[in-house]
Amino acid sequence: MESSAHSSSSPSWTDCFAVKRIRMLIPVGSKTEIKELSKLAGPVIISQLMVFAVNFVSTVFCGHLGKTELAGVSLAIAIINVTGISVGVGLSGACDTLISQTYGSRNLSKVGVILQRAILILLLACFPCWAILINTEPLLLAFKQEPPVASVSQLYVKIFMPALPASFMYTLQTKYLQNQGIIWPQVITGLVVNLLNVLMNYVFLFPLKLGIVGSAVASTISEFAMAGALYIYIIWKGLHKATWGGWSKDCLRDWDIFIHLAIPSMAMMCVEWWTYEIGSFLAGLISEVELGAQSVVYQLASFAYMFPLGFSIAGNVRVGNALGAGETDQAKLSAKITMFCGVAISLCASILFGTLKNHISYIFTYDEQIREIVADIIAFYAPFVLLDACICASGGIVRGAGKQKVGALCNIIGYYGIGLPVGVTLMFAAKLGIKGLWTGLFICVFLQASFLIFYFTRMNWKNATTEAQTRAGSACGPKRYKSRTR
Repeated sequence: MESSAHSSSSPSWTDCFAVKRIRMLIPVGSKTEIKELSKLAGPVIISQLMVFAVNFVSTVFCGHLGKTELAGVSLAIAIINVTGISVGVGLSGACDTLISQTYGSRNLSKVGVILQRAILILLLACFPCWAILINTEPLLLAFKQEPPVASVSQLYVKIFMPALPASFMYTLQTKYLQNQGIIWPQVITGLVVNLLNVLMNYVFLFPLKLGIVGSAVASTISEFAMAGALYIYIIWKGLHKATWGGWSKDCLRDWDIFIHLAIPSMAMMCVEWWTYEIGSFLAGLISEVELGAQSVVYQLASFAYMFPLGFSIAGNVRVGNALGAGETDQAKLSAKITMFCGVAISLCASILFGTLKNHISYIFTYDEQIREIVADIIAFYAPFVLLDACICASGGIVRGAGKQKVGALCNIIGYYGIGLPVGVTLMFAAKLGIKGLWTGLFICVFLQASFLIFYFTRMNWKNATTEAQTRAGSACGPKRYKSRTR
């Protein structure tokens, strides 16, 4: 009897075989890689939320001034993001390739030269951005916005314009640090500046009664404070000593290499960003209810995007460092685990949204018409989150491997060739409203995710390694790099 009981409780040979087969499917080193990615992704997510919070605070405070002020500031922030911030973040994407790969190759002195080159190029990029920003009011009037709203937007934008270079410099400093695996300084300085921003908005808007001007001044000071605080922290802790040898004439050379990566990087960023802003504009042409529902879904999408974005940036660093070090297998492993982690963390958001679809809109509004539309969209938006996470994670791999042209073409064809045309047709011709827009975007992200997964399975990683070491100025064979997170 005892022997029989013992044998029944022991795992059968088929169970052992099944477990062994499952373990064979898991790449060697996956557990360690998940830990390394998570150590980078956690603080990255927090730092991204800190950046997002600056504009969010301005919108919240201005919402207490009146509908015109809220609409004007919301439009102003959208215009600043579309014609300014997105350009700087996009162009700085070249650093995601060049700095991560160069640092991985241990050619540390060249990292500082790349940063100098990026500083000059992004400062020059401010001029065309300013040319658009200074004409905010005429542009808004041309798109049939209310004159009082357009006037408020122009006032806010004009006050913010001097802060654009500071925003670009902050972006470059974060790229410089995070591609070396240094993340926590951005979190610390971001937290301090956000507290300062809340205090300034309160003092300027209520005790001093400066209105929109006060909020714009607070945002401008906050941008300078973020860049300045991070710079001071870098100098104080000596984070630059290994990679910065002072200004060099070399920063005036090889601009073509930087620009050939920067332009597709900007296209990747801007095409996606602009698509969602266009969607909000189109929703406003239908009705206020549709615009309100679109705003709620867009805010939820932006929040959900922060989590795979953390793993996207972490994957960018890990893949770029590995390729620069000549570690082809490590780069492939980092890419696989980045995709897995990005989708896995977004699964939680997908389940949460799906479960709370009838109630989640109450965070933003108690309007029943908006709630019904939001609940209807979230029914198929929940799987959208997973596909979008896959694309987001892929973006980090693309930048780490220096394949921005592939990412740019994928986004241009996906969003402007498929997503928007289908979405707009369903919005207006089929009279589906924003449900039609999100249906078009769902088709877009499904095709994009399928293509990118196929592309990475067929990609020649050895060629990518050779290209990375050539960019880094180090084609002398594999080097083991040490991951570090500060």
